[in-house]
Amino acid sequence: MSNAIKQQDYDVIVLGGGSAGIAAAIAAARNGAHTILVDAGPNIGGEMLSGIPIDGCLSSRGEWVVGGISRELFAECERMGGYIGPIDDHRSLFVVAIDPEVMKLAVVNLVHKAGVELLLYTFAENVVVDDGVVKGVMILNKNRRTLLTGKVVIDCTGDADAAVDAGAPWEIGNASTGDLQPVTMVYRMQGIDTTRLLEFVRDNPEHFGLAEYADRGMTRKDAALGLYKQGLPKVFLVADGPLMKKAIADGEMYQSSMIAVTPISLQRREVSINSTRIGNLDATQTAQLSRSMPDLLEQVWMGVKFMQKYVPGFENAVFSGIAPRIGIRETRRIVGEYVLTKDDIMQARKRSDGIGKGSHELDVHGSGVKHERSTIKDGGSYDIPYDCLVPKKVKNMLVAGRCFSATRDAHSSARVMGTCMAMGQAAGTAAAGFAADPAWNGDVRSVNIDALRARLKAQGAVLDGTY
Repeated sequence: MSNAIKQQDYDVIVLGGGSAGIAAAIAAARNGAHTILVDAGPNIGGEMLSGIPIDGCLSSRGEWVVGGISRELFAECERMGGYIGPIDDHRSLFVVAIDPEVMKLAVVNLVHKAGVELLLYTFAENVVVDDGVVKGVMILNKNRRTLLTGKVVIDCTGDADAAVDAGAPWEIGNASTGDLQPVTMVYRMQGIDTTRLLEFVRDNPEHFGLAEYADRGMTRKDAALGLYKQGLPKVFLVADGPLMKKAIADGEMYQSSMIAVTPISLQRREVSINSTRIGNLDATQTAQLSRSMPDLLEQVWMGVKFMQKYVPGFENAVFSGIAPRIGIRETRRIVGEYVLTKDDIMQARKRSDGIGKGSHELDVHGSGVKHERSTIKDGGSYDIPYDCLVPKKVKNMLVAGRCFSATRDAHSSARVMGTCMAMGQAAGTAAAGFAADPAWNGDVRSVNIDALRARLKAQGAVLDGTY
């Protein structure tokens, strides 16, 4: 048996098949690059398969600020009956609700139609670098090791695994305290009586997060009535509300800042619940992450029992499943040629070199019931500059998704899936341009921003407007 390492050549290599990686691979392939998408798991979609809504696609004013591939993905879900669409949570957000079971099909459909070569069950073992240039990525699967070569590598791993291995500088969590946002296991319940649930919200607004975006001029009572009239089970129990606060004090509920309920199927009367948490766990340490699973699942069961016992509309609901993987909010952030700041997001700054928009609130989850949240200025959006995708010290690599370059506060806003798809589309489009240029000097810093922006806009991305 030969031990020689095989080699496969591409124009663009995308590592990680979450929201950013899907968008990056589709964009690269559609723009003419021979593209491979590599993921360590058995499927692609990342947190889009968990059941939580897609945040960051619309501003707090309800305006679409992310377009292009994300909208095509939603259209594919709608074609197959798995799209609920934008929902006003009557706190400070508009979210996009989808059926994660349909999303499993939709992401594969779009990736396949774009001509992306997909490689699952495959781990990127190490990056081969020479003088800041990535010469290849060594992958490992049941077919042993293979060296992938490409003109540009896009790291969408979430943890910046490839960028760090290539020598890019990075940060993790809160440098002064060591804090990391908690990991979560999203779960689902089926058989919800939506009318009873929304009547409970309407008549007992003190238990829920409501009317947090002051510029809308709504009282908590107004917001509760708005949820009732909207008619969808999108509600947000809060730890400082009397119901959840008492349950935590009595030991009938684990410590968490919230119980976020989102519809995923109106036909099945099914919702997702985002609530469980274990804080200050370094998810880049595989043993730590693995050890969290039993505790997270214990919280899932406690949450199911709490909802059935105390929340009208859930009396006859049943547990119906968990997400395919543990949800990770925060690990490494690369240090790029530009670092997005808290002021950039909170002041809704616009830039001539923006390649995508973010609009999600500043959103730092803490341990237990801690949770820091603040709405973007005027409920609008901010621009993400191209240089946030360019890691220092590496010439032919881009990053997209939650490992992009930002301070911790700014990261807490831009880490959500809608914004990650915008970053991914920009990275894939830029990478394809380099791959097609025989005169390219090997450095992603040589991109023509005006040309990139023009192509992104032509392909549906939202880059302009006051928003």
